[in-house]
Amino acid sequence: MTSIDEIILRSINPFGNVRSVNFWNKQQPEPTIDSIHQEAITKIETTLDQVVQDHQTRTIILDGEAGCGKTYLLGRLKKKFNHKAFFVYIPPFPETDRIWRHILRCTVDSLVQVPEGQKDSQLLLWVENVLTSIKERSVKDRIFKDDVLDLLRNERGKFINKLRDIYKKAGISIYNADVFFGVLHDLTNTELYPLACEWLRGDDLSEDSLKTLGIKKSIDTEESATENLRNFSRIAGDTQPIVLCFDQLESIALLPDGRQNLQALFNVNTIISGQNSNLLIIISIATDTWKQNKSRINESHKDRIDEKIDLKSIDLKQAESLLSSRLCSLHHQAHPQPSSPIYPLTRQYLEEEFPGGKTKPREIIIFGKDVIQQYKQWLAGGRKGEFKPDLKCGGKRDDSSELIADFKLKWRDEFNKVQYQITKIRHFSAPDLIKMLQEALETLQVEGVKYPLFTGTKYASYSLEYKLSDKSRPLGVVWTEDGNMTTFFHVMEACKKAAKKDSTLTLYLIRAEVLGNTKNQGYQSYTAFFTGSPHRHITPHINSVHYLVTYHNLVKDAREGDLVIGSKNLNFKSLQELIRESNILEGCSLLQDLGIFKKIIPPPELTECKDYLFNLVTTHHFLGRQTLIDNAISSFPTVNEDQINVLIKQLCEENKIQILDPKAKPKSQLICLVPHK
Repeated sequence: MTSIDEIILRSINPFGNVRSVNFWNKQQPEPTIDSIHQEAITKIETTLDQVVQDHQTRTIILDGEAGCGKTYLLGRLKKKFNHKAFFVYIPPFPETDRIWRHILRCTVDSLVQVPEGQKDSQLLLWVENVLTSIKERSVKDRIFKDDVLDLLRNERGKFINKLRDIYKKAGISIYNADVFFGVLHDLTNTELYPLACEWLRGDDLSEDSLKTLGIKKSIDTEESATENLRNFSRIAGDTQPIVLCFDQLESIALLPDGRQNLQALFNVNTIISGQNSNLLIIISIATDTWKQNKSRINESHKDRIDEKIDLKSIDLKQAESLLSSRLCSLHHQAHPQPSSPIYPLTRQYLEEEFPGGKTKPREIIIFGKDVIQQYKQWLAGGRKGEFKPDLKCGGKRDDSSELIADFKLKWRDEFNKVQYQITKIRHFSAPDLIKMLQEALETLQVEGVKYPLFTGTKYASYSLEYKLSDKSRPLGVVWTEDGNMTTFFHVMEACKKAAKKDSTLTLYLIRAEVLGNTKNQGYQSYTAFFTGSPHRHITPHINSVHYLVTYHNLVKDAREGDLVIGSKNLNFKSLQELIRESNILEGCSLLQDLGIFKKIIPPPELTECKDYLFNLVTTHHFLGRQTLIDNAISSFPTVNEDQINVLIKQLCEENKIQILDPKAKPKSQLICLVPHK
């Protein structure tokens, strides 16, 4: 028999995860408390059903304070209603002049995801949905007698001609119809599917790739992105709706005065609402952001908002349910079972901490984490006196060393997720990559960061400038992963113009994609300019992009007020300070190549695992040896249990951690930090 107290003492704190993310990203499953925000879900379902019924596009504002669960609610909506709608997650747009291309890219990125319980992606299900809808409409209107689904087995030209005739007779104008219908046909070809998806999302494809698809050019303008996005609604006007979820608006492009450019987003919403059918648009926005900006948004654009839904605080009964859902995995291991489903917490603790009887989901999770942490210390200390948590808001919760340790664990967890999600650099556009690099440089307080470097070219957003010191010569960066060699040539020409304008400028070209061959003008221009001193070509490793994306994700959380490290809610400035203090970006080889950090040999994985073990014990204070090993293996799959046991022994010999009961069997041992003298 194992008591609940023994299990709590040896286990990872069940309230460690307080972050919700893009609902298509891999994340730990969390129990859902149906009563929380049920009123909001019911209202959204009613609006979605209206779109299903009449196919008219509608817009919902989802308003709530930081920590109330806006992003988590979007995930609940996707999980609950993905059977009757296609769901798209749209993170903040970095550039106003590329907003349509950003939305199109994010739309296709979401549509290529496979819904739970399905074998095919949303995109393939959507194509099937379209063809089924055409078949039903055709029988009714007697447009033609063939089985439309058989068209997919026909040659590409016949498929294109048939669909073009159908929509022409129906009075529906399709932008670039031959190309768009051709790409739809290519989606059903397993060999062409990846290329077709890349074209749809707006990648600047190579000439060979375009030739393979039978297409002359990529989607490279705001107009073509707008029209291709509109095609999705035009040809599927009477099928399942597409739900566009805009989230984390604190990180969208800024106006010259530093405010978020919400007007640009609502301009887009008005256009989508007026010219697209069968869409539900959900704009998730923080209460303070909405209050500060709504008066600056034109009334005509606000008129396009069909529903405003406020996420309310939860009551203590719902708080108890949330606590219980996190504790149940520990309770199930215990014998005898605890007397209360929220043990070792109590209703009394809740009432003392939240005397108003209302709170937010995140505050409850932080509250639960703090109580469990204090309870573990009380248990390990010999259970002296009655346990009474000291939690009042504003009290000391994390010391500096523990905050750094908790941040490194947070970083490792986020970094592992990013590694799983991002397998190629071209997942991001050049402006996205440059913006993420700019964020890192500014946080590291690099001198003279200027964006953009290029002027008078549509490739300006591919570039930036910085200095290694206030007296050093300027350094320029241009990052392009576009496969199209014509585009590459124009970027090279922009490099030449920038260098001619400032003869002291040294340029770095960041590019992992091929550079072409001697027959390409782009390659010829590249070799003439970047071969030899002082300009250089840097080939980035995907690992460097993982660093930049991990930091970018934490930046978005911090700006939204959603970044919790330990028990502290960190703002953007605090995150920047923590990044510098932890030196965590020093491992990014791209930043080393740019001269921001000295070149270092990457630490062996065993060294990183050892640091992880120490940080895990630092933040949890007490852990069972086997729990420590299991978590390390989860984060470092290539490190085995024998190696981890050696690392634990090393940490003990270094007097950093200690085994409280060294004579016990290894699986029964309890590990903690060595107390400070």
